Amino acid sequence: MNLYIDYSVRIRKIQVTEETKQLVFRAIKAALEYEKVKIDCEVSVTFVSDRLIREYNRTYRSIDRPTDVLSFPIAANGNLEEAFDGERCQLGDIVISLERAAAQAELYGHSPERETAFLAVHSVLHLLGYDHERGEEEDRLMRRKQRAIMKKIGLGI
Repeated sequence: MNLYIDYSVRIRKIQVTEETKQLVFRAIKAALEYEKVKIDCEVSVTFVSDRLIREYNRTYRSIDRPTDVLSFPIAANGNLEEAFDGERCQLGDIVISLERAAAQAELYGHSPERETAFLAVHSVLHLLGYDHERGEEEDRLMRRKQRAIMKKIGLGI
């Protein structure tokens, strides 16, 4: 499985380094491998400020506050065949607030890089059809998967 990521940076306050991009790549690839995705995939990742993610959250979810990450899957309920364009699977878009990631990292006592990787993993699971908002069982399943994937890339708790 090959992974292609289209990065976009829409934040000025926090520098997005090649190391950050590579860490997000590793996190996304590990999540896809954990889920046994065998076909080539493409994902769009946009790094934003709290102000911009708040606008997206208000526009697309009718929630007028910033959030840490938003996921916009192309396939309904993780049906990857639906998102296959003949060459690769177009998984969707991930939007990460680096300001929120930094604040949460401080709150949880780990690095902003670890938090950013975690948000990427979390978002990929959403792109694959998982949703913790469906109930306790799905929430536990996502948490278990997130822990395993983060451990796989050396960033376990």
